[in-house]
Amino acid sequence: MKECNISSRKFSDYMSEWLYGENGYYASYKNIGKEGDFFTSVSTSKFFGGTIAKHIISLVDEGFLTENGVVCEIGAHHGYFLADVCEFIYTLRPKLLKSLNFVIIERFDAMQEFQKNYFKDSFGGAVTLTHYKSLSELKCENAFFIANEIFDAFPCELYYKGKTARVDGHVIEFDVDDVWVSQKAKKYHKDRGEIVIGYEEFAKEMSLACEKFEFMSFDYGEMQARPDFSIRVYEKHKVIPFFDEEIKREELFAKSDITYDVTFVHVKDAFTEAGVEFIELKTQMVALVDMGILELLEILKEHVEDKIYKQELEKIKMLILPNFLGERFKMIKFRKINPKTL
Repeated sequence: MKECNISSRKFSDYMSEWLYGENGYYASYKNIGKEGDFFTSVSTSKFFGGTIAKHIISLVDEGFLTENGVVCEIGAHHGYFLADVCEFIYTLRPKLLKSLNFVIIERFDAMQEFQKNYFKDSFGGAVTLTHYKSLSELKCENAFFIANEIFDAFPCELYYKGKTARVDGHVIEFDVDDVWVSQKAKKYHKDRGEIVIGYEEFAKEMSLACEKFEFMSFDYGEMQARPDFSIRVYEKHKVIPFFDEEIKREELFAKSDITYDVTFVHVKDAFTEAGVEFIELKTQMVALVDMGILELLEILKEHVEDKIYKQELEKIKMLILPNFLGERFKMIKFRKINPKTL
């Protein structure tokens, strides 16, 4: 790699500090939803987690997940998603709430504490929650892993016509020769855009953590790489292109979310290389419908007054309709089956 000035650094290091540094954006509690910088499927409706709960029960029924298997969320932030999953498991198959082992992978102590308190307030002692700082600490035989919007939060390098970016202060310069980045760009037919750092290590860690598992994740992007830059900043629901001439990065740094569209073929390749089988990529709309979100809605209709049903219906529409989150977001699924467990 070409040497840089001592004051400059790789963009991936800059982005990592922006999001995960001591004072980074994700290092402490942040509102998500109407009062925050962006919406997620979790903040939109509890039925997002409810549909995953229904799917977990189906995995138990088909024999893929044991009744004492691990249900693990990675990148849980508030813990609301896994809590919604637990709530619906209690409603649909209450005995599994006691037998399954619920785990969150969370690197930040402050967020772990928030999640523990939220689960205590929500469930008392009915749910046992275990925390690990990384997947490398977890060792289990059988698990279901779930993550929402995790792959768009890995640090990335910025690439433009053969050169990789460095950051001097908050100024972006494309003048670094990086062989690994260039090889990835060539592989995914990109002459510009984001090249993500860390998918390969993440996939290996998950593969080593568990002998038999299913992993499901939801994120925005496409299977093939975009032909341009998608990196952007979210601040109070305003989308700010990262290369906007008027952007003041020093003012946004660590105070707002920075993200990009996921190239799912890169995710797929990372897991395949780690010995994990790619199962499918679907739109969120198709995935949630296939897993039974509409069946859950019918159950709700039978047990609540019409006003509440209509309120939840409107929230679910946001999850699945194409003009909201239904088409933009994708579900990617992987499975690892150890031959010894067959």
